[in-house]
Amino acid sequence: MKAIAYRQRHPLDHAESLLDIELPHPPAPTGRDLLVRIEAISVNPVDTKIRTNVDPKGADKVLGWDAAGTVVAVGPDARLFKAGDAVFYAGAIERSGTNAELHLVDERVVGRKPASLDFAQAAALPLTAITAWEMLFDRLKVPYGKKPDAGAVLIVGGAGGVGSIAIQLARRLTGLTVFASASRAETQDWVRQLGAHHVVDHRQPMAAQIKAHSPQGVDYVLALTQTEKHFADLADALKPQGALCIIDDPKTPLDISLLKGKSAALHWELMFTRHRFQTPDMIAQHQLLNEVADLVDAGVLRTTMHDHLGTINAANLKRAHALLESGRAIGKAVLSGF
Repeated sequence: MKAIAYRQRHPLDHAESLLDIELPHPPAPTGRDLLVRIEAISVNPVDTKIRTNVDPKGADKVLGWDAAGTVVAVGPDARLFKAGDAVFYAGAIERSGTNAELHLVDERVVGRKPASLDFAQAAALPLTAITAWEMLFDRLKVPYGKKPDAGAVLIVGGAGGVGSIAIQLARRLTGLTVFASASRAETQDWVRQLGAHHVVDHRQPMAAQIKAHSPQGVDYVLALTQTEKHFADLADALKPQGALCIIDDPKTPLDISLLKGKSAALHWELMFTRHRFQTPDMIAQHQLLNEVADLVDAGVLRTTMHDHLGTINAANLKRAHALLESGRAIGKAVLSGF
């Protein structure tokens, strides 16, 4: 089967290590695995981080943790899907990735593809939807539903992949007032289209901009990017007894004592945790992806695909990695078809 892999890391060389290769057909699925024919993929920062930091020592390492495709075969213990079903998912970081024609994945982290989206549009959603959903509802315990006096949330880096779906979830599924950060005219337009009530410029102190609208600040912060740069500002923006959730990898230690005076909570989110540790609630990701699919088909949520970069091959995947590494990506970049 066709696949894209790398054999040595090139941290400064914008994905030049990616290669078109041929791999053996995967074995028949066992346990609760599905064998999926990949129709479309999207790229995420985890792809570029692993490519630049993990040395496969000459082996063919296949990246990719976002996919939409068709089930080809199911393991003997699988009960959620059957051959022919259209699915979307983000996979598991400890397994081979989705940048290949065929892929094995545990059905408990797989959802049905939204019927109203094509494969490319659907592939933009899984990893970021899981991440944003878990941040809001599992880590920060935001009340689900249009409850009055729900408070306010700041989403830092609102035009990125996670931010683009987090804005929609917060605006459509909760009563929160949504602040999103964006620094360019095109990204500010994007986050407004997705539903942000207020846009703040993260090149300037955000707390002051937020307090012009919400004098006490925000109840929740989704820290999605450059957290070490913004941390003091985010602590200032939080209300007393607020909560902050981080997904990026701060390059310098954070001064968490800034949260003590407000008795503010600090959470981490990694959407791979449930699969990695085989938690008893691992199937929650199957359930939330199905709910996302229902919300998309009901017109409540929309795809976050912004750029379709062509067929799935090394040349186009290099372009996708370079776009992410440029820091100027909006929404998600997607590839489809081999």
